[in-house]
Amino acid sequence: MNPHRPVLAPRMRLRNISPYSSLLIMAKKVVATNRKARHDYDIEETYEAGIVLTGTEVKSLRAGGCSLKDGYALIKDGEAVLRNVYISSYEEGTIHNVEPNRERRLLLHHREIVRLATKVQERGYTLIALRIYFRHGYAKVELGLAKGRKNYDKRRKLKEEDEDRRTQEALKRYSRGQRV
Repeated sequence: MNPHRPVLAPRMRLRNISPYSSLLIMAKKVVATNRKARHDYDIEETYEAGIVLTGTEVKSLRAGGCSLKDGYALIKDGEAVLRNVYISSYEEGTIHNVEPNRERRLLLHHREIVRLATKVQERGYTLIALRIYFRHGYAKVELGLAKGRKNYDKRRKLKEEDEDRRTQEALKRYSRGQRV
């Protein structure tokens, strides 16, 4: 196996790409995830959107300097905007560094924006940033169309997950022939 050739999935054929080309197929590289979102919200649908970033922000993301803790998106003047996502300033950047907590435009199709805007306004949904990753070299954000959970819903969900985990363990032990 030639170490200079790109490793491609089966059935994937690329023509006219040299082994030194920068157009190699890259897998998803997850930069940051919002693990608390799946606990606090019922996520019904997910959307993938591109993010408009400056060069130093991209370099900072590649270095892993990002937090999605309170990140959410909203529709403002017919555009999708990402708020409260902290992308740290690039250490080696100069005057081109921007504010770490600024609003960032999201790249979605117009029909997706209209659909999301109607759901957010009418039905009480919110758009939560679930994770930021690089796909084919472009920064993407996964948005979840979500409804907030009440505290008793959170407790019930944790209880159900615990019961499911215990039944799976019991089934595994039973299938191995051990005592339950």
